[in-house]
Amino acid sequence: MTLHDFLFGAFIYLTAAAISVPVAKRLGLGSVLGYLIAGILIGPYVLGLTSGDDVLHFAEFGVVMMLFIIGLELRPSLLWMMRQSILGLGGMQVVLTAFFIFAAGLSFSLNWREALAVGLILSLSSTAIVLQTLRERGVMRSEPGQNAFSVLLFQDISVIPMLAMLPLLTVPDFWMGININEANASHSMIDNLPAWQRAPLVLGALVSIIVAGRYVLRPAFRYIAESRIREAFTAAALLIVVAIALLMETVGLSPALGTFVAGVMLADSEYRVELEMDIEPFKGLLLGLFFMSVGASVNFALIAADPLLIAGLVVGLIVIKLFVLYLLGRVFRMQVNSSLMFACFLAQGSEFAFVLFSFATQNVVLTQELANKLIAVVAVSMALTPLLLIAYDKLIARRLQAAPEEPEYDEIENGETPAIIVGYGRFGMTVGRLLAANGIGFTVLEHDPSQIELLRKFGWSVYYGDASRPDLLHAAGAEEAKLLVIALDDRDQILSVADAAQKHFPHLKIFARAYDRRHAFELMNAGIENVYRETFGTSLEMGKDALHALGFRAYKAHRLAQKFRTHDEQSLREMAKLIDDEEALITETHKAQELAERLMREDRQSAPDMDDTDWKAPPPELRERG
Repeated sequence: MTLHDFLFGAFIYLTAAAISVPVAKRLGLGSVLGYLIAGILIGPYVLGLTSGDDVLHFAEFGVVMMLFIIGLELRPSLLWMMRQSILGLGGMQVVLTAFFIFAAGLSFSLNWREALAVGLILSLSSTAIVLQTLRERGVMRSEPGQNAFSVLLFQDISVIPMLAMLPLLTVPDFWMGININEANASHSMIDNLPAWQRAPLVLGALVSIIVAGRYVLRPAFRYIAESRIREAFTAAALLIVVAIALLMETVGLSPALGTFVAGVMLADSEYRVELEMDIEPFKGLLLGLFFMSVGASVNFALIAADPLLIAGLVVGLIVIKLFVLYLLGRVFRMQVNSSLMFACFLAQGSEFAFVLFSFATQNVVLTQELANKLIAVVAVSMALTPLLLIAYDKLIARRLQAAPEEPEYDEIENGETPAIIVGYGRFGMTVGRLLAANGIGFTVLEHDPSQIELLRKFGWSVYYGDASRPDLLHAAGAEEAKLLVIALDDRDQILSVADAAQKHFPHLKIFARAYDRRHAFELMNAGIENVYRETFGTSLEMGKDALHALGFRAYKAHRLAQKFRTHDEQSLREMAKLIDDEEALITETHKAQELAERLMREDRQSAPDMDDTDWKAPPPELRERG
């Protein structure tokens, strides 16, 4: 491929995406369907601008990245909280759906190996379509949304044993007369090794990923993060995904398997959120390219040759899935409307089906002709999902009109916290400890790797990342949070975070740490109402105690300090307007000091001493005179 061909292909794909995806979203069809439509339009059966096959394998790397991010989300606490729905609901869905499709396959004269392979592959649903649809509809935290997410988690995990199982279903003639290397056309370096030598190598590759994820990658990320170069961290994140995918390809396993395992190993890392945010743009772009290439590679000539068969298979797949999912929803005590919505979300085929069908043909489990028809069925079922949900909204949801159910709070324990603290050093930690002592949860974002390591030793849950990035704030739960505490020690970074939060999350109430008086002026002029000078409270407390030590009663010292605080905060807001006029600022500072002295003098002269035994009197030799 020449540079001109590459640039022209990129131009075609990006143009199609830029036109089709916004139109599809505006029509309520979702971005994934927009990508599929774009691929169909530029494919060989409409405009003939691309075949889809030329970038399909490259675009499949988007699926690999998606599994890495899914692994990052699988924290042990989340898995334990959702164990019943993941193992019970998800496991039963895969087993029952595979069984019914297996039985249907036998009735179509498939042999039992083919029927089983087809049943397993078609039992999966599209993670990309469903998760995006849940987010777009704002129902991720609803009962149907939570259960759909649980099923998808189990399905994504089940891809791994399916990849291991499919080669075992190879037809007998394959073993007798076909060379495995020719059938697979693989680049694996262990193809020529006997099975007893392959197994230890494959196991060793998996163990090495687990060990590296737990004991090597975290210190490596800490070292890279200390450089404070964002590009280096992004490059390291991509390096991990590429290196693990290459290792899995070398030992003849799915790259998705290795990256998934690595993601799980890093799920409890303080760098998890930053990794996710760095990988996300590449994953999104490659997944979009993947769906476009899928749309371009749909064989419309094959569909046109036997439209009734393809249509019947599509309807059969959707009906079987709707039946199984609705039945399981009722078994797991979901209401009728929730069960129907849950079923509609998951009634399509999966993007992993394209990979698994290709893998099955390489291992001579399925014929290429059968796989091509089933790929067309999966693609059509995916394209019909938004339409199925629109039909549910218009024909079913309005009629049922069921009252919203009370949430089962024990299943939403990992919801977003009400507060986010950015910077957890000597300033932010005090705020966090007070919130924690009063039962208020919060998410901590920290940019200092050494501080993160220290805090983790004391048991604090802290994540590494640059909080001036809107995507990182979003991942930390800024959409649902009420309060953002900016307690960083970098005055410019504080302003950057405050600016990002105001622009993208205007509902957040922002409490910002000010380095000094001038920094407070800058924050106030930027629209931050709640500004806290980092030494003002402590120095005022010391001044109050100094008054008491010099002969003032404790109550009077306290009252004078509070009056001084009120006056100083008022004058601070007035002076903030003069930050660019140094001469006027100096003049106003002198006026404010004179006013403070007059207020304090008037208070001492007008307010009698309080005879309150709860207040400690000063030493006799320092009692105030006059």
